[in-house]
Amino acid sequence: MKNVFVFGADKFNLSLMRSLKPAQEYCFHELFQYSEVKTGKEFPVKFLYEGAVERLQKYPGSVDAIVGYWDFPVSTMLPILCQAFDLPSPSFEAVLKCEHKYWSRLEQRQVIPKYIPDFCAVDPFRDDYQQQITLNYPFWLKPVKAVLSHLGFMVRNDSELEMAIGEIRKKIQTFAKPFNYLLQFASLPNEVAAVDGYHCIAEEIISHGQQCTLEGYVFDGKLHIYGAVDSIREGEHSSSFSRYQYPSSIPQAIQDKMITVSERFFSYIEFNNGPFNIEYYWEKETDHIWLLEINTRISKSHCPLFRNVDGMSHHLVMLELALGKEPIFPHRQGLYRYAAKFMWRIHADALVNSVPTFQEVQSVIQRIAGTEIQLHVREGMRLSELNYQDSYSYEVATVFIGGDTEQELLQKYSDVQQALPLGLVSLS
Repeated sequence: MKNVFVFGADKFNLSLMRSLKPAQEYCFHELFQYSEVKTGKEFPVKFLYEGAVERLQKYPGSVDAIVGYWDFPVSTMLPILCQAFDLPSPSFEAVLKCEHKYWSRLEQRQVIPKYIPDFCAVDPFRDDYQQQITLNYPFWLKPVKAVLSHLGFMVRNDSELEMAIGEIRKKIQTFAKPFNYLLQFASLPNEVAAVDGYHCIAEEIISHGQQCTLEGYVFDGKLHIYGAVDSIREGEHSSSFSRYQYPSSIPQAIQDKMITVSERFFSYIEFNNGPFNIEYYWEKETDHIWLLEINTRISKSHCPLFRNVDGMSHHLVMLELALGKEPIFPHRQGLYRYAAKFMWRIHADALVNSVPTFQEVQSVIQRIAGTEIQLHVREGMRLSELNYQDSYSYEVATVFIGGDTEQELLQKYSDVQQALPLGLVSLS
């Protein structure tokens, strides 16, 4: 049996991993639970790092793999832990060249400049923050390290810039302080060292066209893509996602172009022996593609989608790579032709005065085939109490759905919403 330590383990994803056929050969251990890693107002990265090292050193058996499927701080800490125990992993510097938004753009500019927007670094705590910005309105402003579009703002004029800077100054420490702690483990070039977690990046707007995420990995220096997922927003100009849908509707020729650009970048930064997902926009009118961002992990949001369509969760890719093996992933062997993750969003703060019971949720899951439902709210809370939301909405529930047409997915989602009304009292 191989001992696999899951950093930030939660029941839902553990159950998906244990359902994998190869997992019969693995013994899973919780290296901190999700609640210890992600649900607080702060990320206790020093405690997590030192605690993880101590637990792993004291384990009486072999430590064969350390895995994680969450974003910061899990994805950022994994290569440090793997290196400490001589386990397969990309280097920490290669991971940072993807996850540090400013460093990533600097590296991309060296090798794939025509596929990235113009950008600049911004210190939000300097009085002359406006003079640092070399872009015209509108542009995106976001911290160099955050998740789920947290503190990301579309800025169209001076007043919106002032508002965004004010919010960022108040809240950026949530990610900046722990990110800076982890940066000490890397060798940073001077121009990157000067732009730490308390900085932002301003970027030209590229959020037009169709957004697509490639899921892949690099093994023994060779890049593999095993799926492409569409990211669909709530409206043409919305920054909030309504659903992820698999497989992508983007033409294969465009996907091949995305793969070529990805190969060029990952080879340049010497990223190896790890999973990733990389996000692009495709402008249909010109066939031009833009690289949005890179995550050095599988997307946990896509795991049920791959299981529904391909017959297996891509947790398999993460596990096999962590054990030093090349993944063999199935293709179109699932129960459905299409699958989606719907994000049930509310766009104004509200008081939650009633939520469906566990029994009511299970009844809907049993009645509407191919659905899984995760509620994120509880009775008596305010939506603004939810952690790490984007700047424009609150995600109150996640609904995974499988179906044989896109229309079937949309109808099932509508049926779920009708069957599970949330009691919300507006606070505006």
